[in-house]
Parts: sequence; C-alpha cells; structure tokens
Amino acid sequence: MSTNWRSVEQTHRGKRRKNNEDAVLSRPDVGLWAVADGMGGHQAGDVASQAITNALAGVRMAGPLAEDVDAIEDALLEVNDKLRQHARTQCQGGTVGSTVVTLVVEEDKGVVLWAGDSRLYRLRGGRLEQVTRDHNPVSDLLDSGAVTEADVVAADTNIITRAVGGQPELNLDVAVFDVAEQDTYLLCSDGLYRELADSDLLEELGGEVLQDIATRLLELCLLGAARDNVSFVVARQQ
Repeated sequence: MSTNWRSVEQTHRGKRRKNNEDAVLSRPDVGLWAVADGMGGHQAGDVASQAITNALAGVRMAGPLAEDVDAIEDALLEVNDKLRQHARTQCQGGTVGSTVVTLVVEEDKGVVLWAGDSRLYRLRGGRLEQVTRDHNPVSDLLDSGAVTEADVVAADTNIITRAVGGQPELNLDVAVFDVAEQDTYLLCSDGLYRELADSDLLEELGGEVLQDIATRLLELCLLGAARDNVSFVVARQQ
C-alpha cells in the first residue's frame, strides 16, 4: 500500500456527446487509480464504466502488491461476467463494455492493468512515455511483427480488440515498472490524447500544481473539437 500520493481527476462529456460514458476512480490513500471509457451508447457504456469503478472502489488494498493486483484482476473479471449477463438480459445481446486502465503503486513498484485504448503515460526527467499499448487491430499486428512502429503511429483507429464486457474471457494486459519520486502519471481515455499532441501533454504535466495541470488539460481539450468524452487522472508522489 502507498499513501504518499496526490491525485486529481477530471471527467467531462465533451462538446459533441450528449452523455458522459466515462468513469474515473482515485484512491490515492491506497495507491489505486482507474479510468474507464464505456461503449454501447447511453444506458450501456455508462453502466459498464461505472460498474468497473464501483468494483475497484470496493477492492481491499492491504498488500503485498502481488495480492492487490490479483484482487484487482479478480474484480475486473467479475465485472466482465456481469456485463455479459446484463447485455444478454437487458440489451438484446448488444455490446455493454468499457475500456479500462488501472494503476496500482506500492513503494517503488507500479503495475498497470488494461484492456482497450485508454492509456497510462509516465513523465520522468522531462520525458513523456506511453506505458500501455492500445488494443486495436494495428497494434495487434505490431505485436505479431506484421507492421512497423511507424505504421502504428500513422494509424488512427477507434476500433478496439479488447474491453471489459467485450468478450466471454477478459484478457487483461499487465506491465510492471519502477516508480521514482518525481514521476507524474496520467491515466486517460482516448478523448484526451486524440485531442492533444504529446507535446501538449508533456508541457502541461510538467507543472507544479496538480489541480492547475488538470484544469489546463481539460481547457485545452474544450478549446478544440472535444468530439468525445474526456476523462483523466493525474497522480504524483508527495
């Protein structure tokens, strides 16, 4: 468990969507954060994303880190099953799903679990790094060696190949990494990074005051097209 973290969050429906189907979770007292981007339309996408954050809010985080990660994964697997059942009984078999990116930290270690194209970024020493890799057809081809990194950068697709509720068996990706004192972490839905360039993220995340960083990131999105819901969490050690 980590308790020396601060975080701020923002979620907004954007300028073109009638509803906000995103959900965010911040539990800095136990070192746990998540962003979920629902899909399937109102009464489906918002149900899915909220089910994820509600489940993660109830996870008991007592350490050690490996057990906490197992508990998070178990919670997401259970949500996957419940969403599949909800789709069958309430939505005529339609899609009730959500991407998710979840970060858990303990002392000098971090773990990210994700499905879909919501992302985790890390700012360290003036360098911005995307920790997660989107689950979409192009990135999947990269993993198989069929395309190059340049092809992935050039591609712009809203199609995702994994989501909570999207398949009978949820396949989460997991990455483990070291955590340094001055790291800043950004969890976000695609409504943020599709609107802002990496240079914008780099500049804003370097700010001193977390609330000002969050306010500015949302303002920049809303100055643009803001075609999608915009949701993100910024976390940093105290």
